[in-house]
Amino acid sequence: MTGATDGRGWRGQAWRMALWGGLIALLLLPLAAMQVTAEVAWDSRDFAIFGVMLAIVGGAIEAGVRLSGSPAYRLAVAIAAVAGFLLVWANLAVGVIGNEDNPLNAMFGGILLVGVLGAAIARFRASGMARTMIAMAAAQVVVAVVAQIYGHFIWPMTVVFAAIWLGSAALFRKAARTTP
Repeated sequence: MTGATDGRGWRGQAWRMALWGGLIALLLLPLAAMQVTAEVAWDSRDFAIFGVMLAIVGGAIEAGVRLSGSPAYRLAVAIAAVAGFLLVWANLAVGVIGNEDNPLNAMFGGILLVGVLGAAIARFRASGMARTMIAMAAAQVVVAVVAQIYGHFIWPMTVVFAAIWLGSAALFRKAARTTP
């Protein structure tokens, strides 16, 4: 196992500072936008939720770096974390199925739950993580089928996210083949 402090994966602490600095900049972006337009009107709750979401992404990427020295594993974690972030963000902002108040949007939490439970069951091993990402892609399709039954067409977004989960799975599979 290669840690974040070995200097190889993160090239010292520069990558960690870039990651967290970038996430802090993203958190401050709406604050800056609020200074120039009335279209952005966030309150403290919005900033708190966004901050927690960004912290989860950063923490997941940090964990991926600490769990494996494999570049494929690290990239797979980063892709999955960012995709999960985008799925939650879209749902909170406008809702994917109808508007943000549509109860069908709660199904997307199930996709993320598949990921969290699958990762725990796999104990974050690359081969198990690959299967977890495949299960997430399948769950994404199930959500689209249910949405279609209720008259909502979300197939373009489903294809994009399923492809992302499957891309992450391919990277985890690659990491599993190259990790002793």
